[in-house]
Amino acid sequence: MEYSVSFIIGYLLGSIPAGYLLVKKATGIDISNSGTGNVGAMNSYEVTNSKVYGVVVLVLDLLKGLLSALVPLWLFPQEFTLSSIAVSAAVFSHCYNPWLQFKGGRGLATSAGGILVILPYLLLVWLILWAIVFYMKKDIHLGNVLASVLSLFLIYSTAVIAYKYTYPKAQSVSELVLFVTGLFLLILVKHIDPIVDLIKNSKFTSRKRR
Repeated sequence: MEYSVSFIIGYLLGSIPAGYLLVKKATGIDISNSGTGNVGAMNSYEVTNSKVYGVVVLVLDLLKGLLSALVPLWLFPQEFTLSSIAVSAAVFSHCYNPWLQFKGGRGLATSAGGILVILPYLLLVWLILWAIVFYMKKDIHLGNVLASVLSLFLIYSTAVIAYKYTYPKAQSVSELVLFVTGLFLLILVKHIDPIVDLIKNSKFTSRKRR
């Protein structure tokens, strides 16, 4: 029963199309059909050319993940499994929103909100790696992907350490690894298009130099 309730809580919270509603109400623009079609912070900023909208959407999407982790902790005995299920469901419904014909965002902000509660160690690692990649390459999407891939490998190699920093305590290292793997695979799938564009652009640039 607790598992189903946790999933539903996360799914419903994640499905709130904050970026779509905010931008639609404020500007009349449907961001699910504008720019990249994503309803997250990045596309909200690019479509409206407003940092304010971008930041507000970022915070709202982060809150969806945060609440998805916290509500099961309030309702049931503190258990990592229930919060991880809710966070995973929230990220999934954010990425494939049922109210927007399964269009959605890329899941990073919602994931960040959730892991801020149950695995802050991972969020810190991801932010450090992202900052390094962005400093070197000056590309947000590349930073997102490489930080996610490197974080995943780092968690695999330091799973016992990461396990110590889970809250509530995960039942096993395997449970932790399964949660992190599912989360990052979902994020990486949603970044396929920008990565393909990056590869195409790099090939075009290299040909031009020749």
